[in-house]
Amino acid sequence: MPTIIAGAKRFYGAHPLYLLVLLAGFSLFGYIIAVMGPATLWNPDVWWQSILVWFLGAVIAHDFVLFPLYALADRLLTASWHAARGRRPTLGRPIVSPVNYLRIPALGSGLLLLLFFPGIFEQGKATYLAATGQTQQPFLVRWLLVSAVMFGVSALSYVVARRYALRQRRLTEVITT
Repeated sequence: MPTIIAGAKRFYGAHPLYLLVLLAGFSLFGYIIAVMGPATLWNPDVWWQSILVWFLGAVIAHDFVLFPLYALADRLLTASWHAARGRRPTLGRPIVSPVNYLRIPALGSGLLLLLFFPGIFEQGKATYLAATGQTQQPFLVRWLLVSAVMFGVSALSYVVARRYALRQRRLTEVITT
């Protein structure tokens, strides 16, 4: 059995379970098409076509624009941390990388920006005012406050983790001496 899986990995390029999940996804899509019926597929009044166009646009925008940008930012963050670590002697102090403590709140802030982009940048002011009777002015301030809280909690977590690592280092030095 392991030789069959190894052969499939060589032939396909990945574990066979990936192929199984891909085939299941295509099967689900085929089922949806069969249930909806071919007559509704090309009807311009069908709402799902706009969702499909939006989804394809989002996939293209993510894969070709956003992913390279945040991958580059992550590489720069990681490289700068390693460069700073290499320049300073640690003097026996524990090293806790701040990279994940910056990644998580940045991800949360970016996702909130993506979700509430029209409100944050006040697009559709008249429509929003007509629908709710309120302005979109608080959106930017609230997004900035939530982002600041996420980065603050992450910074506090980093300080706690660093102190804990220092304490553990001191305890192991005491035990070994």
